Amino acid sequence: MSAMPTPALEPSHVRSTSSSHRLQAAPATRESAEERASRLRAFGEEIDRIGKAARAKVGAEDVRHVKRLDAISHALMVAGRLLIHVSPEPVSFLLGVGALFLHKQLQATEIGHTALHGAYDGLPGAERYQSKKFYWDTPIDEESWRTGHNVKHHGNTNVAGKDPDIHYGPIRLTTGTPHAKKHRFQVPFALLGLFPTFAFFTSWHFTGLHDVFFENGQPERFDVLPDRSRASVRLAFTRAFRKYAPYYFVNYVAFPALAGPMFWKVILGNFLAETMRDVYSATTIFCGHVGEDTASYSRGTRPSGRGEWCAMQVEASNDFDVPKPVSMLCGALDLQIEHHLFPALPPERLRAIAPEVRRACENHGVRYRKESWGKTLSSMVRMLVRLSRDGTPSDLLRSMA
Repeated sequence: MSAMPTPALEPSHVRSTSSSHRLQAAPATRESAEERASRLRAFGEEIDRIGKAARAKVGAEDVRHVKRLDAISHALMVAGRLLIHVSPEPVSFLLGVGALFLHKQLQATEIGHTALHGAYDGLPGAERYQSKKFYWDTPIDEESWRTGHNVKHHGNTNVAGKDPDIHYGPIRLTTGTPHAKKHRFQVPFALLGLFPTFAFFTSWHFTGLHDVFFENGQPERFDVLPDRSRASVRLAFTRAFRKYAPYYFVNYVAFPALAGPMFWKVILGNFLAETMRDVYSATTIFCGHVGEDTASYSRGTRPSGRGEWCAMQVEASNDFDVPKPVSMLCGALDLQIEHHLFPALPPERLRAIAPEVRRACENHGVRYRKESWGKTLSSMVRMLVRLSRDGTPSDLLRSMA
């Protein structure tokens, strides 16, 4: 379950990735602090009503959904691995790669990501999908993910100094990460390096291996580790390789060995399926968090109450419009706004409440963004380019023109 930040009494300072602003958009007239507080309080209450009603419906239907998808996923895995092994020509080989990709994608998002958020905790018949016992069919360490993603990221979305996801290695995702020379090359690195190996680098990020070798440019220096003591470094390596070792052994040693002299074909098939999953997942996640109009928050930002926290989640996330089959491959992360408000809701519940959440935002003057995937993707790439240039002489001259 995602941890909820403790509300502070002082108002927060909120900064967008493109300009400074308060959490307000709709009122045509200037509102007082009391009016703003009242508006956001009412917004939080409406969001809570939506969430309470949705949670009350979670049950057997959701368990059937995840079990059915899991069965389909494993059938695709068997078909994919078999086709990759026995394919005599490129067509059946590529069909096998596609089937294996679909399996890996469903396991990473609609099934695994949801289970690790605790969506099925305590539900009868969903024992396999309990968050603290679930084995994720990815190279990402589950314990590290639950701490870094569920707690740190979801509790402090896009808040500098608290959210470890405002940067991924040398990739700067908001203005909250100070600009450095390495960021000038972040677009080609993201597209050619990070996206194709996204699961590997996600585990590298959340287990603390990145902290072992690099600092984050923030005063805290590290995102995960408290320091670089021998104990901290050992813990980072232990968490990373307890998942790396068995996962990559199965995919790149055990299964290829079964193919004998055709081992290279199995390695290639597994590599292609993994790369497709990683590129697809990275694109989905970046689109949900990065954009020209996506809010980010300066160091020390704290919500003054539940309503403002909800508004911050909405304005720091993006939705995009895709058909339901594509949404299932996204794990409902095409509804990143709803997911950030209700991280422990199963995907079908997020899809059901999305229109209600949008109406609540419109009624209370909170910016809600939902565009086509193409427009959202374009905005994300443009923002990565802008962040790569931020602080450089050319960017300064351009802003003065």
